[in-house]
Amino acid sequence: MLIELCLLFFAIALIYSSAGFGGGSSYLAIMALAGVGFLLMKTTALFCNVAVVAGGVYHFAKNGHLPLKKALQLSIVSIPMAFAGSYFPLKQQTFFLLLGLALTLAALLMIFRLFFEKQAHIRQQSALTYSLIGGGIGLLSGMTGIGGGIYLAPVLRLGRYDTAKNIAGLSSFFILVNSIAGLAGQAAKGAMAFQWSFTLPLLAAVIVGGQVGSRMSAAWLKPRWVEAFTAALILYAGVRLLITRL
Repeated sequence: MLIELCLLFFAIALIYSSAGFGGGSSYLAIMALAGVGFLLMKTTALFCNVAVVAGGVYHFAKNGHLPLKKALQLSIVSIPMAFAGSYFPLKQQTFFLLLGLALTLAALLMIFRLFFEKQAHIRQQSALTYSLIGGGIGLLSGMTGIGGGIYLAPVLRLGRYDTAKNIAGLSSFFILVNSIAGLAGQAAKGAMAFQWSFTLPLLAAVIVGGQVGSRMSAAWLKPRWVEAFTAALILYAGVRLLITRL
């Protein structure tokens, strides 16, 4: 079973990192289907997020696709909110239902953006706007046990806040800091679970996949491909969670 999980995690990290994401939503969905313990899967997913997007942040910044000022404005409120969301106690059933609903909504927003909304100029927003967006999504990401990039990206795309590749870079940074805050929240309430024999092979798989994927996106992958892959993946994960938990 662990070998199969490693292969799946590698593939997820490759595709998600090409969009600036860590893949936490799909890691959770797969581990849930595999019967992994509730606390272990949440901790493992966040560690895998950090492993994937740490390299992604570097590659997006290196290629000029990480506007640091916007990244800080989005993250300054999201970090404490992600900590609070992770610290907040949720029952297992409630957690998976919330995650499934959030993923499905995020996917539908991305699909709307892809197929129904016309192209327009990038809109400049205030620091307060970015902070409010980051804070709300940070709380949701903390509660659902992921970094929040899949919630952030469709909001930024629909609002036309930046280019697709810059949004991928912003998402990577956002996921990195929120995943760390989420782990801190789990640790603060004594809910962090870590098994070396289980987690380390998965971390190795996502590190390799993430490096390949982030290079693909930062160098040549078309933005529309990035969005289409991402929307399909998170829609599947969200619907699957709802079907299995309702």
